[in-house]
Amino acid sequence: MTREPSDSAFRPHRVVVLALDGLLPFELGIPHRIFGHPKDARRRPLYEVVTCSIRPPGPVETDADFAVHVPHGPEALATADTVIVPASYELGPVYEEGVLTGELAAALARIRPGTRLASICTGVYVLAAAGYLDGRPATTHWADAARFQRLFPKIKVDADVLFIDDGDVLTSAGVAAGIDLCLHILRRDHGTAVANYVARRTVVPPHRDGGQAQYIHRPVPDPQQASTTTARAWALGRLHEPIQLRDMAEQESMSVRTFTRRFREEVGISPGQWLTQQRVERARYLLESTELSVDQVARDAGFGTAQSMRQHLQAALGVTPTAYRRTFRARGSAGGGVAPGATATSSH
Repeated sequence: MTREPSDSAFRPHRVVVLALDGLLPFELGIPHRIFGHPKDARRRPLYEVVTCSIRPPGPVETDADFAVHVPHGPEALATADTVIVPASYELGPVYEEGVLTGELAAALARIRPGTRLASICTGVYVLAAAGYLDGRPATTHWADAARFQRLFPKIKVDADVLFIDDGDVLTSAGVAAGIDLCLHILRRDHGTAVANYVARRTVVPPHRDGGQAQYIHRPVPDPQQASTTTARAWALGRLHEPIQLRDMAEQESMSVRTFTRRFREEVGISPGQWLTQQRVERARYLLESTELSVDQVARDAGFGTAQSMRQHLQAALGVTPTAYRRTFRARGSAGGGVAPGATATSSH
């Protein structure tokens, strides 16, 4: 049995959000909203979220018609377990030339080795200019991706995804993708049940399908064209059964070719990739929240065999079903998680 640390030894994971002039207030609030709710089984906060600037405590300008008072200076970065850099519209030489100002470089130098780093939208320019992303994959807002790639040719930019998890460095696409990133971090730290609970309190989907490719501007489709919503709902209700592409296409009265094209336009990935994602999420939930055997979880999630599920979880999560359950099973009660399909009573 895993023994929880005593109150005297317990320390919440410290998330430090770096507020730079020209920041977007919406993005600044995302880490506080996502990491401010979850608690362990003894109702102790799992995270402590603080905001700092690169100057002494005081006002930081936003892209709106107001400033925000930031209570901590750059010294807070030295205390972080995770540092998150939201976007800013006043990055100056960081955005224009890919180089840090002396003040920003001095602040980032306070970050301890091994600290997890994350960016939201164009906050990635700060991580890139500091050299944290050289030779690594990263993403940013799709409209900024080409420019970002030109400025930082050593980085492997992927403009189609909502976020990229490269272990100790994570990057996300524009604005609301910061919610997806923070929920992913929460899920990685404490499991699906806790992340789902926070998502429901925030009234957002626990996991968005596809990537940001679906948000890139395209000509508006004919409003008379059918969507693939019915087919997705139909499939979600029978993940435990074999589902063929033609079966999904029939739900929308489309040919397989038309359905596949329409599905990619709306969701950002193929129907097969989407089905695998949904089955992985179902398996994660069952491994965390039930005592079902691995074989039964594999059948209920639609993988058929434990071997097939093991391969898919290894590819998606880097762990086996048994290792995943061992890591997250005891954490499932943290945060008061709500089962998939249930309704949370509080959304404030």
